[in-house]
Amino acid sequence: MLMTEKKSFWKRFKKQSAIQAFVWAGILYLVIFNVIPMFGLIIGFKDYRISTGISGMFTSKWVGFKYFMEFVNDYKFDRLVRNTIALSVLKLIFTFPMPILFALMVNELRNLRFKKVLQTASYLPHFISWIIISGISFQFLSKNGIINTLLSSLHLISAPINFLTDPKLFWGLAVGLDIWKEMGWWTIIFLASIVGISQELYEAAQIDGASRMQRIRYITMPNIKTTIVIVLIMTIGNLLGGGLSGSNFEQSYLLGNSVNADTSEIIQAYVFRVGLQEGRYSYATAVGLVQSIISLLLIFASNFTSKKLAGSGLF
Repeated sequence: MLMTEKKSFWKRFKKQSAIQAFVWAGILYLVIFNVIPMFGLIIGFKDYRISTGISGMFTSKWVGFKYFMEFVNDYKFDRLVRNTIALSVLKLIFTFPMPILFALMVNELRNLRFKKVLQTASYLPHFISWIIISGISFQFLSKNGIINTLLSSLHLISAPINFLTDPKLFWGLAVGLDIWKEMGWWTIIFLASIVGISQELYEAAQIDGASRMQRIRYITMPNIKTTIVIVLIMTIGNLLGGGLSGSNFEQSYLLGNSVNADTSEIIQAYVFRVGLQEGRYSYATAVGLVQSIISLLLIFASNFTSKKLAGSGLF
């Protein structure tokens, strides 16, 4: 009996060899780049020095929660947490619905040529790095940039607007750039879900006299609910990282400066600075671990809530 099952298993495995190769390659990637590095989290509980090398992770002195408490008592703690949460929540509110609305709009277009051009133009910014976008932003939004020059020539402003240095404008700037960069890319996910809906449902609704908005409300939205829930859970899980795009660090590091630091400095940028620039690896690991634990709890909480309210979840 066992021999028969064993032969059957290897027979199926051999038949699926191509698919298995892709699966095991993915598993190997996760193990090397995601699982093994997690052993480095032990640094957050030790007085680690880079001069001791990898072996120092195991031989360094245990300090327990010393660095965790140091972060909580840091004078920047309140500001870092406030900026990280505020920027992430604003992105969740404004960037998450945009791909859904844009996908619904694109799906309703009847001109196929214009539809393809619009789709292509919308997701191209996704492939532009934040370094290039920050450079474009400086060209457009600096005091002598294109936007200020245009507004001045139209006599709409009397003095240049400090888009890049005013702390009050940073969150709006970050959210706006995030929408422009990532909206088209995530629209592809929702459009793919919409395309999978049976056209017979729309034809039957049209025969019954349903308007275009009614068809969207009672056919399109219910049928893409599962996709919306999955993307929402993923977004909430990466809420502290920036939601759909995970770009909080890049924006804070590239567009942040000493003038707008009151609203631009976030936990990720702080970890980078104290870890790599100041060499405080144990402290930076502890701070990063705190954020990772919060993100993990957000995933489970959002999945639980989704199952209770919508009847479906990620797992």
